[in-house]
Amino acid sequence: MFIVNVEGAVYKDGQWLMITRSLKEEHAGGTLSLPGGKVDREGHTLDILERTVKRELYEEVGVEVKENVTYVYSSSFVTDDDRPVINMVFLCEYDKGTPYSKSPDEVESVQWMTLSEIMNHPKAPPWTKQSVQRAEEAQPKLT
Repeated sequence: MFIVNVEGAVYKDGQWLMITRSLKEEHAGGTLSLPGGKVDREGHTLDILERTVKRELYEEVGVEVKENVTYVYSSSFVTDDDRPVINMVFLCEYDKGTPYSKSPDEVESVQWMTLSEIMNHPKAPPWTKQSVQRAEEAQPKLT
């Protein structure tokens, strides 16, 4: 059975909301990441992925996003302890809240970063770069 994980790509004023994962995290501790987390079992429900990404953003970094979130893409990987994971990234529009590490066991630090800063960051793994690049491409273009 897969673990289902969601990540929120939150964009504001030319920058992306990024976290540095705590070294206590089981997977990819100490790396740059989009905020997010695992989907909880809820039984029969609607919009579970969208609600999970909103919940995780608030629980991890204290940020609220607007109602509509947009699916960007999905990927899969296997953790170091051989658990299969499906990961989904959603583009989210910032609404309110000053981001901070609400959960130090999960989030070491929180920062707003440009695409260039993320792509050149020494602790940004390839999958994080891919997620932000795809979210950047999924943004509505202003004309």
